[in-house]
Amino acid sequence: MDTESVQSGGFTYMGRKFSDLGITDDSSSAFSDCNSDRSGEFPTASSQSRRLFLACASDNSDELISQLVSDLDSDNIDEQKQAAMELRLLAKNKPDNRIRIARAGAIKPLVSIVSSNDPQLQEYGVTAILNLSLCDENKEEIAYSGAIKPLVRALRVGTSTARENAACALLRLSQIEENKTVIGRSGAIAPLVSLLESGNIRGKKDACTALYSLCSVRENKVKAVQAGVMKPVVEMMADLGSNMVDKSAFVLSLLVSLPEARAALVEEGGIPVLVEIVEVGTHRQKEIAVAILLQLCEDCLAYRTMVAREGAIPPLVALTQTGTSRAKQKAEALIELLRQPRSGNAAAN
Repeated sequence: MDTESVQSGGFTYMGRKFSDLGITDDSSSAFSDCNSDRSGEFPTASSQSRRLFLACASDNSDELISQLVSDLDSDNIDEQKQAAMELRLLAKNKPDNRIRIARAGAIKPLVSIVSSNDPQLQEYGVTAILNLSLCDENKEEIAYSGAIKPLVRALRVGTSTARENAACALLRLSQIEENKTVIGRSGAIAPLVSLLESGNIRGKKDACTALYSLCSVRENKVKAVQAGVMKPVVEMMADLGSNMVDKSAFVLSLLVSLPEARAALVEEGGIPVLVEIVEVGTHRQKEIAVAILLQLCEDCLAYRTMVAREGAIPPLVALTQTGTSRAKQKAEALIELLRQPRSGNAAAN
């Protein structure tokens, strides 16, 4: 999503080092576009929209916010929709309003709205929660107010916009470490994989970013592999002309520590894709790809044979001359593995 810049303090997980792979972590630039909603500002010329415009332009929006929060509990669904939409836009356009809205008591009724069976009302509620979650002070209250399960439901059955914004909201909540397990156990991983596979480009980006955060937890990695994440990940890495190669490769770099993930990667045709990235990818892509191949080959003779037969050694040799220092080290280690005798006795030794 692209309406606001990422706040560097908000994505603390983006600074995580890949100690097991030795990858130079530059993931913050790969995952830099999942923020507030990008829907239209004022779709009508109604008196409510003019009122909202004046509130956005002034510092005296507390009275309006209080009234909108009250309207969230209205018995009239149209009033609820209008209130949720206006709170969403107030939270989107003025960061200070995110704190004001939360302090006015909006979070619990918005969570209830996220559970609505009305698709548009649910979408407005999801998006308002997303915009409020951009404020670090609000994340804990949103999670404690029971938002995770309704957001997961919206991720499964909501409109395309609701699904995308639910993925982003869950990403924001996952920046609190203990929420990662809760989100995974609430059933978020499978619908995120579904969004990664069948969503539009924005949905794929949002799902990939959320999975990258959540899959720092081992049980979420297992769930992702079981949900079939490897197929869309490999497909996105293979599309070298897209801007999804880095994102999908970073997700794979987290998953490849699992034996079942390595098996799924090979089954989905990941080895030729990774070898091609080593040959023609960017410097960062080559570094990630060679690190993944090295981990794939370290304990498996069969995988080494497959990698060698894909013609990996020439581009690896080239990488030892032109790659980053880490990429050179990984390429040299992988070449040494691939050049070892391939008999069973030699492998055992």
